[in-house]
Formats: sequence, C-alpha cells, structure tokens
Amino acid sequence: MSDATFTFRVDQDLKAEFANAARSHDRTGAQLLRDFMRSYVAQQQQAQRHEDWLADKVELAHASAEAGKLVPAADVEAHFAARRAATRAKLAPGN
Repeated sequence: MSDATFTFRVDQDLKAEFANAARSHDRTGAQLLRDFMRSYVAQQQQAQRHEDWLADKVELAHASAEAGKLVPAADVEAHFAARRAATRAKLAPGN
C-alpha cells in the first residue's frame, strides 16, 4: 500500500498542545492522527453495518405485515403482562 500525504491547516497553539500530548505518550502526532482516522473509519463502517441490519429488519417486518403475519395487540399485552408479573414475583421479598 502506498502512502499519501494529508495536508490541512490547524491553529498553531492546538498543534503544539497536540504534539506535546502525543509526545507524553511516546507517540508522534502523525501516529495518533492515523490511529484516529482508522478508528473513525471503523466507527463509520460499524454504524453503516447497523443501519443495513436495521433496514433489513424493517423490510422483513413490512413483508411479514403485508403477508398478514400479525399478532393482535391484546395478545402481545397479555404476554408481556405475564412476563412483568413473573419478574415482579422473582423480585418480591422472600424469594
């Protein structure tokens, strides 16, 4: 992989503080900037994977609803009411 130069302007005081902070951790500013760039790219890739996953789930849900595979709201409420009651029973004093 070939190296490329990345040039940008920054306030002189910020540059000096950044260089001092990097030096205090035995790193150069360039090393830290590369680390920050890699981290940012990884975060963006992870966010995109999540967005893709969520879009797939929404699409599946819409398709399921369009196919009539729905659970009545009363059934959902009853199911979770029973789960809440079971949890409260487990948390009640004496259990």
